[in-house]
Amino acid sequence: MAHTFKGGIHPDDKKSATSGKAIELLPAPAQVVLPMSMHIGKPCEPIVKVGDHVYLGQKIADSQAPVSSPIHASVSGTVVAVEPRPYSFGSEILSVVIENDFKDEKDPSIHPLDIDSMTSEEIVQAVREAGIVGHGGATFPTSVKISSGLGKVDAVIINGAECEPYVTSDHRIMLEYPWEVVGGGKLLAKIFGVPEVKLGVELNKQDAFPKLQEYLPEDGTVKLYPLVTKYPQGSEKHIIKALTGREVPSGKLPADAGAAVFNTDTAAAIYRLFTTGMPAIRRIVTVSGSAIANPKNLECRIGTPVENLIDACGGFVAPPNKLIMGGPMMGMPQYRLDIPVMKGSNGFLAFCKDECTTEEHPACIRCGKCVSACPMHLMPTYIYQCSDKGEVADLEYYNTLDCIQCGACTYVCPAKLPLMQGILVAKQRVMDARKKK
Repeated sequence: MAHTFKGGIHPDDKKSATSGKAIELLPAPAQVVLPMSMHIGKPCEPIVKVGDHVYLGQKIADSQAPVSSPIHASVSGTVVAVEPRPYSFGSEILSVVIENDFKDEKDPSIHPLDIDSMTSEEIVQAVREAGIVGHGGATFPTSVKISSGLGKVDAVIINGAECEPYVTSDHRIMLEYPWEVVGGGKLLAKIFGVPEVKLGVELNKQDAFPKLQEYLPEDGTVKLYPLVTKYPQGSEKHIIKALTGREVPSGKLPADAGAAVFNTDTAAAIYRLFTTGMPAIRRIVTVSGSAIANPKNLECRIGTPVENLIDACGGFVAPPNKLIMGGPMMGMPQYRLDIPVMKGSNGFLAFCKDECTTEEHPACIRCGKCVSACPMHLMPTYIYQCSDKGEVADLEYYNTLDCIQCGACTYVCPAKLPLMQGILVAKQRVMDARKKK
């Protein structure tokens, strides 16, 4: 029986352009640009300077903050700049720029790790030092998620839903590297001390099921669970609801419901860490959309310019009207192509003009479709209206901060109200008011 949750929507997944295409290895670029913030938490500070030689996998930036994640060189070569550079959040941020020597000389400290001889604290520290974060887009430091869940979590989930339209990078990882995904699940079972890790995969990826089943352990420490194809099935709170029946309390984290969720590529990164010692230095990115000549799934080094990925796909068939880092529902709009691939980059989309439509003066027709679609059971249209009027007390009353910004309300709105954008403003209003108090 396929598992699911109440609410959500069923958009055309638009995955056929890349779901059948094997991952292609993109050659490392002449320069990589590594922003000092590729994770939720405090930005890192560079520990290298201009002129330094660095090795592949060498730590180049870190922070002493409780929530942060170190950054590593994705090529070997020479540091040629430590300066602000553009990145995908729409501004510039301090970045380390490395000139590639194309030797890929590995840092001498990199070697496989024996998890059986390590304590829980040593395992968490190793995951932290590897710079592993959530690869599903949220980029929460994985070491923090593990350490905060030890002793509290009895339900560990690997999230193979990948419910955003167009994006197929996780699908291809499960098809082409199933041993890494399952191997990461076995390691997570050992780390948390749980008898079973649940691997949830949507039914639109049925070709991945036999591949994964080949590597499932006989002792049942990793089990495969089918999920109904629905958006936003890949949301942490909703995959927890679908696979365990538990609800994460309002304002709380999954650990408060006794659960921890890890993206498939995050699990694979943990496997690669313990089997090879290599930190997080690469991403698999889906490049797709109507403006892309030849959509592909590309394996590239973190810090690779997005324009290199576009070139590898044959460029644009027409001038794009909309660029998005991530998926079309929750991704971040972009205005330039010289931004780098980061740890949370699972897709880059480009769309032609006729696919991007807006209404100049949209007006709510009170149909209630946004309320039915909201997976968090909120009142999107009321939140939107209260935000427009600046009624912060009402925004609190309607639990605005529970919104996961999935965009389901905007998708179903026949009046084409920019509901999610308005709710983002509303959330900021609530947080600003709380800070003042």
